[in-house]
Amino acid sequence: MRLHLLLLLELCGAGPTAAALSFSLRGNWSICNGNGSLELPGAVPGCVHSALFQQGLIQDSYYRFNDLNYRWVSLDNWTYSKEFKIPFEISKWQKVNLVLEGVDTVSKILFNKVTIGETDNMFNRYEQCSFSWDWGPSFPTQGIWKDVRIEAYNICHLNYFTFSPIYDKSAQEWNLEIESTFDVVSSKPVDGQVIIAIPKLETQQTYNIELQPGKRIVELFVNISKNITVETWWPHGHGNQTGYNMTVLFELDGGLNIEKSAKVYFRTVELIEEPIKGSPGLSFYFKINGFPIFLKGSNWIPPDSFQDRVTSKLLQLLLQSVVDANMNTLRVWGGGIYEQDEFYELCDELGIMVWQDFMFACALYPTDQDFLDSVRAEVSYQIKRLKSHPSIIIWSGNNENEAALMMNWYHINFTDRPTYIKDYVTLYVKNIRELVLAGDKSRPFITSSPTNGAETVAEGWVSQNPYSNYFGDVHFYDYISDCWNWKVFPKARFASEYGYQSWPSFSTLEKVSSTEDWSFNSKFSLHRQHHADGNKQMLHQAGLHFKLPQSTDPLRTFKDTIYLTQVMQAQCVKTETEFYLRSRSEIVDQQGHTMGALYWQLNDIWQAPSWASLEYGGKWKMLHYFAQNFFAPLLPVGFENENIFYIYGVSDLHSDYTMTLTVRVHTWHSLEPVCSRVTEHFVMKAGEAVCLYEEPVSELLRRCGNCTRESCVVSFYLSADHELLSPTNYHFLSSLKEAMGLCKAQITAIISQQGDIFVFDLETSAVAPFVWLDVGSIPGRFSDNGFLMTEKTQTILFYPWEPTSKSELEQSFHVTSLTDIY
Repeated sequence: MRLHLLLLLELCGAGPTAAALSFSLRGNWSICNGNGSLELPGAVPGCVHSALFQQGLIQDSYYRFNDLNYRWVSLDNWTYSKEFKIPFEISKWQKVNLVLEGVDTVSKILFNKVTIGETDNMFNRYEQCSFSWDWGPSFPTQGIWKDVRIEAYNICHLNYFTFSPIYDKSAQEWNLEIESTFDVVSSKPVDGQVIIAIPKLETQQTYNIELQPGKRIVELFVNISKNITVETWWPHGHGNQTGYNMTVLFELDGGLNIEKSAKVYFRTVELIEEPIKGSPGLSFYFKINGFPIFLKGSNWIPPDSFQDRVTSKLLQLLLQSVVDANMNTLRVWGGGIYEQDEFYELCDELGIMVWQDFMFACALYPTDQDFLDSVRAEVSYQIKRLKSHPSIIIWSGNNENEAALMMNWYHINFTDRPTYIKDYVTLYVKNIRELVLAGDKSRPFITSSPTNGAETVAEGWVSQNPYSNYFGDVHFYDYISDCWNWKVFPKARFASEYGYQSWPSFSTLEKVSSTEDWSFNSKFSLHRQHHADGNKQMLHQAGLHFKLPQSTDPLRTFKDTIYLTQVMQAQCVKTETEFYLRSRSEIVDQQGHTMGALYWQLNDIWQAPSWASLEYGGKWKMLHYFAQNFFAPLLPVGFENENIFYIYGVSDLHSDYTMTLTVRVHTWHSLEPVCSRVTEHFVMKAGEAVCLYEEPVSELLRRCGNCTRESCVVSFYLSADHELLSPTNYHFLSSLKEAMGLCKAQITAIISQQGDIFVFDLETSAVAPFVWLDVGSIPGRFSDNGFLMTEKTQTILFYPWEPTSKSELEQSFHVTSLTDIY
């Protein structure tokens, strides 16, 4: 792609009225393909695909097989051109810069037909997942995807401004390190002063500075009086996200005033790797403000192939859905992009911790000097841009490249491995790590994910087994073993990737497909599945515990199959996540002390089967509703071992609480429990997972009216003074395809409105597993969904994301349970 700028010679004659001017070049541009046969207007920021679509020259790129049909767009060369008048006299300014915040990706930039620059790095790297992944399409976009402008200034210009709060443990006080980078174009030194004010912390400090000509860095150190109470930033579910408004005013020679405003958050983060009694290896967990935090969440990918479609509204919706599901962490995966500023600002405000990968994933990278220079520029820029965000708690050098190298994913000749290891260390240790340690002292760095952490360092930066359960983090996927069997999961220190696929809802697929596509084995369904054997694996896993749809109506079978894949995914990830949650406080067979569970993946990039819990556009899958429950601050977790039924209590609370556990047993054919047991009061310790209840399954069945595994189901919850403290959880005593007494449930709903919220009063004729409420394409979410309905009535709320009416909901509403497909 070539970027072509044309400048008219007529210049406005007005002289400068300020020390700096900025002239935006956003808006309409002209776009032309390589041979000149196609010319069209296009918006900047934007990309060629979006321009072609807006002009009606192509369909929606996500419709049916258009990812194949429109490959010609990426294979062509494109020129962006704009003719404009600069509204000021250039000669009056000491320096005039053309600033392009983001060009995608390989380009030549011409100004008045004179080449003034070239680009080959989208991140300051190719957006790797643009070329497809096992959850996304191939759309290597081209265009000016971020802001473009002309800047003019005299005397000096502030290029970068960043800061880091640092806590001095010995002095027990907060300090603020502020770094400002200037381009001084004056031929003489520029003197002045800097006034830093944080009013709510009663802090105002003044510094004298002298800027010599050239590129200059000003480093300032602000001390916050220990007599002032500083409220710290906490992750969601652990406290408030308190921030303080700060202004920094540079008063310089020549009447030049430069003012910056920012929100400052104070928090500490530590990655704890220390010996554990009863287990070889080291721990791997995070302390925020000195408090151990279990990281609960998912992995973030770009929410669209076309960055100009990633709006503020979409980011807000997706990230609000993160905290609404009781998550506190997202891992920004290393095969996508460094997200826009607003993403990190929202994470700061919402209390979402960010595990930030650098953009290297599943590949062996070169280490020639040109490439290293490009990487160093990229990494330095991103550190400066992002380090002031409290939400970012760790830098990670890459995604899975240590594992790829040491597990020999790419079939490297054994004699060549030392060369590849040397290149790996050169890139991630001697360059990226070096830059992080020099540029950011406020958070830890690891070279890869998964990694063995300190053990990886001790083994020369690559471990013989990067998937060890005794160190660091692990990625784990197993689509063949029975996901209801918790013994197949690794009792690791930290699970940063794991998951199962499902299909998105029919209402989401319908928008990008036609009637001939609506079957599980259609050409469309096979094409949309980018994970090898993914569709078969879903049906295999579902078939272990559920009867597969058998309707004679092909469309009904397709919809039922979609539903069943979501049931399977939700139940599998629930089982695995609960295993990690209950492993936090124990060592069993020398393994345990798990302190993180980040399932793959949070969101979708298009409408297709994937591991996501949020569909393209933000609709909640069943898994996301399950996450809202299994990531709750207080949760009872049930499981079996050697025919003994256990219930653990898992607490993310900061205080101990006195409570009771209620255990109920229902038969599948009755809405009345056959037995119920309430424990004595006990104290649930803060931040722990402990066994609360155990009973042989045979005894449980005997005392509950001669239940059998196939005829009964167990539910349980935590409460205090008759007030529910936890979600109601459940445990299946057998596969549901073997359930006895399960009959078709007739479920009705009466919908009413209370302000902006809609109330669904449900009534069922029978016990119904995996009750799924759906309102089609109406955007919004329910208070709960995919639930086990064991009582005759239940009230569920619907929170619309856009204005809607009761009549629209009634027309779109549909309810499904597992009994509908049996």
